[in-house]
This record gives sequence, C-alpha cells and structure tokens, in this order.
Amino acid sequence: MVGYAFMGAAHSQGWRTAGRVFDLPMRPVLAAVAGRDPAAVRAAADRHGWAAAETDWRALVARDDVQLVDVCTPGDSHAEIAVAALEAGKHVLCEKPLANSVAEAEAMVAAAEAAAARGQVAMVGFNYRRVPAIAYARRLITQGRLGALRHVRVTYLQDWLVDPDFPLTWRLERERAGSGALGDLGAHAVDLAQHLTGELLVGVSALTETFVRERPRLAGVSAGLSGAAADGAYGAVTVDDAALFTGRLASGALASFEATRMAAGRKNALRVEINGEKGSLAFDLERLNELSFHDHTEPAVSAGFRRILVTEPQHPYLEGWWPPGHALGYEHTFVHQARDLVLAVASGTAPAPSFADGLQVQRVLAAVEESAQKNAVYTPVPQ
Repeated sequence: MVGYAFMGAAHSQGWRTAGRVFDLPMRPVLAAVAGRDPAAVRAAADRHGWAAAETDWRALVARDDVQLVDVCTPGDSHAEIAVAALEAGKHVLCEKPLANSVAEAEAMVAAAEAAAARGQVAMVGFNYRRVPAIAYARRLITQGRLGALRHVRVTYLQDWLVDPDFPLTWRLERERAGSGALGDLGAHAVDLAQHLTGELLVGVSALTETFVRERPRLAGVSAGLSGAAADGAYGAVTVDDAALFTGRLASGALASFEATRMAAGRKNALRVEINGEKGSLAFDLERLNELSFHDHTEPAVSAGFRRILVTEPQHPYLEGWWPPGHALGYEHTFVHQARDLVLAVASGTAPAPSFADGLQVQRVLAAVEESAQKNAVYTPVPQ
C-alpha cells in the first residue's frame, strides 16, 4: 500500500480483516506500506499490521513479495503510481477519484487494459458501493422493482471546513487534490447515481463556489485533515468548497447533486433517493444498515415507505458477519472492497468499479467544472 493516513488506515482494516471474515480462495498478506516520512510510515506499519515499511513507492512496486499495489495517496500521484505498478506486473487498487484530470484517467485506463491482457486486474475504490443496503438497492432496481426511473437525488454534506481558520491542507490545493468537494464527495455521488441506475450521465448544469478563499498555511507537510498552522502565514484555497449540479441520465431520467464540506452540523451525510414508475428507494449513510423502500403498486390505503433492516444473511455481504440485527459500520465497506478484489484476482475476472468506470466519473466531474465556469450552461458529458 502507498499512503498510510486516513484512507490508508481504512484500507488496512479491509485487507487485515477480509480473509478472517470471508472464505476466500486467496488470503491477503500485508507485505509493505510506503510513505515519505520514515518514522511515521514505520509507526503506521506497526499500527496497522504491515510487515515492512518503505520510504519510496518505487521500491515497494519493485518488491518480489508484492503482487498487488493499493494506492491511497493524494490524487496528483495516482496516475504515476498506478501505471508504474501495472507495468511492473502488479494488480492495482486505486482510491477515488481515479485521477486529477481526464487525460490522466485515460492513461490509467490504457495501462489497465494492457495489463488485463496479461491477466492483471485494476479497480477504483468507490467503497460506498459495498454498503450492504446500497448493494441491495442495486439488486431491487435491476429486478425492476422501481420500473422506469424518473428522478435521482444525491447529496453529500460535511462540515469540516466551516471554520475559516481550518488550515490549508492538500485537499484544498488544486495541484494535489484536483478539485474540492466536487472530487472528494461529488465523485462518490456521481458513481452511486450511475451504479444504482445502471445508466450514465449524459449532461450536466452546474454551479460551484469557494466560500473561504484563504486559509492558514501548515507549518509542515500534512497529508491529513489537521496539523499545526504556521503563524500568520496564509495561502490561497484553489478548489471549490461546494458544488451543486443537475444532470440527465441516458434514459431521460433527471438527477440532482449537492456536494459540500461547508454544511454546519453535517458530518458525513450521504443521502440517495431514486424515484421510478413503480416505486422509490431512499438511503442515508448515517443510518447505513437501513434502506427505505416504497412499492407504488400496492393499494394506496396501505402503501408507504417501509424500513428494511439490511442485516439478514441473504442480503449482500452479510453471509460473513453477525446474526440479523447486529449492525455494520463504515469500516466494513473496505472489508467488502478487499473481498471483491481478492475474488476477482483469484478468478481472473474484471472487478468493478473498473478504471473505465473511474474515467467515466472523471468525465462527469470535468463537465461539471466546465459548466460552472460558464455559469451553469448545460454541458454534455463525453461518452
């Protein structure tokens, strides 16, 4: 694994646990983790169970005991690391968004396609697909329980940037992060909309805003969400704080999206609602073991949204966990992600979401930024 901060810790949990919960044909071994700070990466290796620590990702990629490279770095290094790992014969998991630009994502897809011909697999880490309730919602939609789809609404709200004195981390710098709330949160929203509906967004109309344009600089290098600020030094925020956009799916269904890190009181509020001719589904990440479902074919006198507790062994991923009613949490999505990737490696099948799926999301994000630059002009998404 390359990177060891927030996402590195979450991915480590997934790799460490998957083989202990699920009956897998191959068992992940945490061979080595890489990071620039020798003391910090060694401490992370000890904390999360990695056998070795490297300070150069190239050395990690070159190791004979590494067959899969997990990229958990800021977006500006995704393409370089992932392409090098694929060319070195490794399987690759890369955190979302896939890259900082469409061109980088296209290069990554080309490398993944060449690697696939050699029997390698590549997957992008949209972990919310692995929430059992989301996976079950996808099953209901593919079964036709909602009929023809009409509306999709996705909001992803956080509040960790409300304080104007929060320091200028890498997530607020375009050259490292690519974009702000749009790429950080909006990428998840777009992927879920396309994954759940089985359709692609064909066009968008968008607005973005940066509410706090300067923030205190950090005294040292920080890859996380906090750190000591340098006295009196401020730097420019070069990404969006919030993005608001509408879109059209290929079938003609309408979609709306909101992504912000400035919604006071909202910690990790990802909400999805899909309305169809035969019913509706609604999901809230802050109640992630539940799915709301309305069957519009039932008599109106008794119809309405009902709460489905998605903890039964027949629900997706639940065969490996606890008795019904014993809830799962955020970290389990990374266990499921590791499980699915190991199964793909073992069977030689293409995992999902693929790098091509990540490229499609990148194209939507680019169209959103283009539309926002043109004051919400409707912008087609290249297919």
